Amino acid sequence: MTWPMTRRAFTRNALTALGLTLPLGSAQGAERPPNILVLVADDAGARHFGCYGNPEIKTPHIDRLARGGLTADNAILTTPQCSPSRISILTGRYPHETGAEDLHMPLPEGDPIVPGLLQQAGYFTGHMQKTHYGPHADAQFQWYDPGLDQLDGFIDAAQGKPFFMWVGFDDPHRPYQDNTIPEPHDPARLPLAPWLADTPETRLDLARYYDEIARMDGVIGRMMATLAARNLAEETLVVFLSDNGAPFPREKGALTDAGVKTPLIFHWPGKVPAGQRTADVISVMDLAPTWLQLAGLDPLENMGGSTLVPHILGLEPFTRKAAFSERNWHDTDEHLRSVRAQRYKLIHNAYIHLPFGSPADVSESPSWRALFDLKQKGQLSPEQALLFQSPRPEIEFYDLEQDPWELNNLAGDPAYRDRLREHVRLLEDWREATDDFPPSRRQRRGHTDRIRGVFFSDTIPPMTDP
Repeated sequence: MTWPMTRRAFTRNALTALGLTLPLGSAQGAERPPNILVLVADDAGARHFGCYGNPEIKTPHIDRLARGGLTADNAILTTPQCSPSRISILTGRYPHETGAEDLHMPLPEGDPIVPGLLQQAGYFTGHMQKTHYGPHADAQFQWYDPGLDQLDGFIDAAQGKPFFMWVGFDDPHRPYQDNTIPEPHDPARLPLAPWLADTPETRLDLARYYDEIARMDGVIGRMMATLAARNLAEETLVVFLSDNGAPFPREKGALTDAGVKTPLIFHWPGKVPAGQRTADVISVMDLAPTWLQLAGLDPLENMGGSTLVPHILGLEPFTRKAAFSERNWHDTDEHLRSVRAQRYKLIHNAYIHLPFGSPADVSESPSWRALFDLKQKGQLSPEQALLFQSPRPEIEFYDLEQDPWELNNLAGDPAYRDRLREHVRLLEDWREATDDFPPSRRQRRGHTDRIRGVFFSDTIPPMTDP
């Protein structure tokens, strides 16, 4: 199936002003846009990289990308769930707009994603390892390999065309094993989130997670070496990010920053200024329009983001006021919505009568079991007890400058009433503009016990009217 070609985003003069050239399919046809290499971690929190201030993690290659490019400190995902997040990034649409808002939902037939559009601008498109989009999205890539060691083969297959390669890492997704890397991380040295139990089991669980991130970092180092050896480094925009937060309690599946803040690095020697950071809010909704613009294409009308090209090239400041996220069914049903500005975060919980629904791989982890044991003994700290809170507050409001772990809900504080109302309006305007469905429209039965974390069925239940 072919997708309708969108209008060219820039004239030759405008592209030249940005330091870019027209794509191969243009009338002039002789020059080429950049290659695009997208590196997507599977379940990695932003704070678990050296370039984001973690002193213990072994990520030298990712840190080198950051030193040579632009690092975003407040990049926000549209959802803390794997397949809806990846589909959202590749369509440039919010999960509830794609028809694939729940875990394992495939992208509907006929809907375009970035690689299908880029092919009409002369790109050769490929994918490595994890897909998780459904057959109609998978078919829009021209090349696929389940491993991670065929970048040379992919470049050869491109035959000189500009390429778009999406690397969907399996790391650091659970389950974990020992001996992932030659020199494992020391569990005793690792910093713990305030809601985790400080037990040997939790620390070993976290160390194994760190080890998988380090293994991924090594693969990225080899890929960057391949680009350098083929003299493609200066012709390639590399983008590194994660699909959702770490697979630990109150992270993956949650709309806290631990669940939806992603590492985001742009590396393009000679184009993206080296060693730059931005604290401005960025949404991953802006990535699809960015990649299309680099190919000389306009974003599709149904894409909700805006191009980042002039911002990552250092020509203009970032202007996004807020980023929006959602959580729907992921082993348990949820209807969570959030708006995240630079300083404040608002979360709306629809199912206030139920405890938070952790994903099954999280609630089967040693870190979860350590917390449940403390709960059984009545020994949870206030920070840990938030995971099991029931009923939950309908509105959560956090001052991220004063409370970066999002532990002190300010929704009932009169001093924040005006700020709260402002963010409520932002969220409601977004829901109306994107035709978000209300929690009363549909529900799905869970297959993970919310209290004990037991995974009791692998059958994906149908949606039903409440």
